[in-house]
Amino acid sequence: MKRLFLKTLIAVMALPMIGIAHAADSKGLVAVSMPTKSSARWIADGNNMVKDLQADGYTTDLQYGDDDIPNQLAQIENMVTKKPKVLVIAAIDGTTLTDVLKKAHDAGIKVIAYDRLIKGTADVDYYATFDNYKVGVLQAQSIVDKLGLKQGKGPFNIELFGGSPDDNNAFFFYNGAMSVLDPYIKSGKLVVRSKQFGMNKVGTLRWDGAVAQARMDNLLSAYYGNAKLDAVLSPYDGLSIGILSSVKGVGYCTAQQPCPIVSGQDAEIPSVKSILHNEQYSTVFKDTRQLAKVTVAMIDAMAQGKQPEVTDTKTYNNGVKVVPSYLLNPVLVDGSNWKPILIDSGYYTEAQVK
Repeated sequence: MKRLFLKTLIAVMALPMIGIAHAADSKGLVAVSMPTKSSARWIADGNNMVKDLQADGYTTDLQYGDDDIPNQLAQIENMVTKKPKVLVIAAIDGTTLTDVLKKAHDAGIKVIAYDRLIKGTADVDYYATFDNYKVGVLQAQSIVDKLGLKQGKGPFNIELFGGSPDDNNAFFFYNGAMSVLDPYIKSGKLVVRSKQFGMNKVGTLRWDGAVAQARMDNLLSAYYGNAKLDAVLSPYDGLSIGILSSVKGVGYCTAQQPCPIVSGQDAEIPSVKSILHNEQYSTVFKDTRQLAKVTVAMIDAMAQGKQPEVTDTKTYNNGVKVVPSYLLNPVLVDGSNWKPILIDSGYYTEAQVK
């Protein structure tokens, strides 16, 4: 019995040693805070980050804020207590994290803003994102090209939708799009019958498709009783689906009355299917696999005491500092090129989108 007890005691004492050995093998903890699971895009981002970090030898703590600002703040505060090497944050509201990031900085934790700029703080080290201004340019360009505006066609009626006003990216998307559309609006070739311009009028809080659908319902009722809606600038696929639901409700997307030209972003599966059914016209694809790889490369560089590679040191001023940034290229996807970009690249299988 004494020998059995000793064997059991030795076995029990060995258990925590296994955990210590595993922790010693790790390069350290990286905490990842994502905004929501309501968008397939953010689920993919989180999964890609964890996969690449763990493959590179890091342990991970991934949490989603469920589009609730206090919830995300509490999660990040808890992450800071665990003293990760790096905090990667895709903020719900990039203006609310000043105090918690000061705590992170004081604890020696590096911070990477992931795809959404964190504002009003010096305690964000780097920003990994896509060229957000170009996203808007591509969205607007797809509308211009499909309408034939460069060939002098028109006038056409268009309505404008923006993203969430608490997301800094939404302003880049809108400004990029308006850099293309504004000359045609000024010349009268594009007409915004509602006269609703600017993010204070066209923004869609939390990128909520139901909010976009309700606004489109109101616009159609107030301004398009006897007029045709030719195009809608939509900055995100989730809004595009809501907008299309609205226009279908008043007779669009039929043989007699085709859908208006509707843009989008993120190449989410419902929107890819919609493009294949000749409803949504286009989307902008942002390969989150590449964004995850860039972010992990930044983390590795910092872990080795090196300066991470950046491509932009001028554009992203958060109100306190210009945050060194790495910008990836977005790609326009429509009915002509979806297969090579989305399927042949391995991002989706054909069965997922058919």
